[in-house]
Amino acid sequence: METMVRVKDGEVWAEDTGGDGVPVVLLHPGIADSRCWEPVLPELAARHRVIRYDARGFGRSPNPTTSYSPAEDLRAVLDHFGVGRVVLVGTSMGGVTAVSGTLNEPSRVAGLVLLVPGITGYPDLEDPELTARIGELAAAGDMDGLLALSLETWAAAGTPPDTRAAEWLRAAIPAWFTTYGHQTEDPPAFPRLGELTMPCALLLGEKDTARTVRCNEAMAAAIPDCHLVRLPDCDHLPTLRAPETVRDLVLETAARAS
Repeated sequence: METMVRVKDGEVWAEDTGGDGVPVVLLHPGIADSRCWEPVLPELAARHRVIRYDARGFGRSPNPTTSYSPAEDLRAVLDHFGVGRVVLVGTSMGGVTAVSGTLNEPSRVAGLVLLVPGITGYPDLEDPELTARIGELAAAGDMDGLLALSLETWAAAGTPPDTRAAEWLRAAIPAWFTTYGHQTEDPPAFPRLGELTMPCALLLGEKDTARTVRCNEAMAAAIPDCHLVRLPDCDHLPTLRAPETVRDLVLETAARAS
């Protein structure tokens, strides 16, 4: 079932497969929309109720017009579907939301799967040179340049023309600018990772950016009993590069959470 879900001063597109088992909620990255889950969705939905949604400005969700918190939007989606305890699965930007949402309402999260995640409060995750280069290309209206830079940075494991990665990125890039100035950052989560006592797993891609790899190593070390999976041939798009591993990690964590 597809629907538009009301969030604070806006709405987001969401899909609920229905079904049994502990609900699994999928949170996409900033370099793709919720279509990034399609390589793993059928097998997850065969065993669990799966909910996914497009963050504001991405995919089928309208652009934001006021300030908003991604973690508060997550809460609104969970409330809309009336789910209690869930397994949160977040990749990259979605990982930021998953961790913040879990720290806000830990009793609501039965398990946590983080795929190449970001996090608030980690001191060395942002790359000023990359941000500046993106700004230059955006100011010049150079979409092809933005796409090429993005593929080089976040899709290093792919083989040109890497059609599906390029499709996901091209669709997501406009949201970087339509959400700018509206999305608020949640409080620092990195110093609080020791509070995560539910089953947790973290997937790290060895071909991801060096900053993300270091951040992911630090996160896995800080989360109690975190199950760390390192993939040598994976970049920032694990559902595309290693869908079977992602699927198994989600199912294993959901089984532990049950």
